[in-house]
Amino acid sequence: MKNSKIVGLGHAVPSTVVTNQDIAKWIDTTDEWITERTGIKERRFFDPEIEGSLAKMAKIAADMALKNAKMKNEDIDFIIFASITPDYFFPGSSVLLQREMGMDTIGCLDIRNACSGFVYSLSVADQFIKTGMYKNIMVVGGEIQSTAIDMSDRGRSTAVIFGDGVGVAIMSASDEQGVLSTHLHAEGTYAEELYVKDPGSSRSREERQPEQILDTSGYKVYMNGNMVFKHAVVRFQEVIHEALEANNLKPSDIDMLVPHQANLRISKFIQSKMGLTDDKVFNNIQKYGNTTAASIPIALSEAWHEGKVKEGDLVCLAAFGSGFTWASALIRW
Repeated sequence: MKNSKIVGLGHAVPSTVVTNQDIAKWIDTTDEWITERTGIKERRFFDPEIEGSLAKMAKIAADMALKNAKMKNEDIDFIIFASITPDYFFPGSSVLLQREMGMDTIGCLDIRNACSGFVYSLSVADQFIKTGMYKNIMVVGGEIQSTAIDMSDRGRSTAVIFGDGVGVAIMSASDEQGVLSTHLHAEGTYAEELYVKDPGSSRSREERQPEQILDTSGYKVYMNGNMVFKHAVVRFQEVIHEALEANNLKPSDIDMLVPHQANLRISKFIQSKMGLTDDKVFNNIQKYGNTTAASIPIALSEAWHEGKVKEGDLVCLAAFGSGFTWASALIRW
């Protein structure tokens, strides 16, 4: 049985930089307030006049990943695209990326597991490769959240957090070690603690038809921040230890932890509990904010391009988010 190995990485972010000072012009907040609570200093916001679409932005990241993998478009057998903010309500962005890339009729799959979406996607790709169904899979995490952010005092808790971007990993069949294991969990009891209610289908026809929609509050992100934080700090640790125990390893064996960039306080808390030094945890939330499904692949791509992830390293990915869902992956680079 073949192993699955990440052979190329790429990322792309919008050109528009939005600082905390910019946010403070629109809502009642300050740079100090945002930095203290989230660690974020700036984020990138999508501009349709510049970036065009999520699929077009994903193509930039995909081209970078293919170049790094020394592969061509026709080498890819399958696309998995994790996003909760696709260009259309349906179809998902995987087929739109396929069209942008000119990838003929290969299969496409969309995954809507929010912040855990990339790790879930990586796990699916890992199974496809290990069973021999596909040899080269493009795994994408991408979001455009800025266009739906509630830029009012009412939406302050979410407006300061989210940003836009795309990350791509090329996964290939290999005789070498690669993905050692993946671990996926969910607890739907807390689905409404972090969600966007609309456009949901479980409404009357009158509620779902655009001409009848007067109250648009259901289309805004709702987040119970305290509840998310409380669960995240527990589940992050659990799922990382689960991955280590499954492979008879311990925290000190980790060479690089790339956590979902939800909140710098969460990352620092997990780092402390795991006993990891600063050089063994990669954070870039300070300049990109929380890019949901894109956060891990963007961070992983940056870490690799900066030489902080090297051949033979033990790399751990971990995520927690809406659903609630959480997941981890342990990779021998």
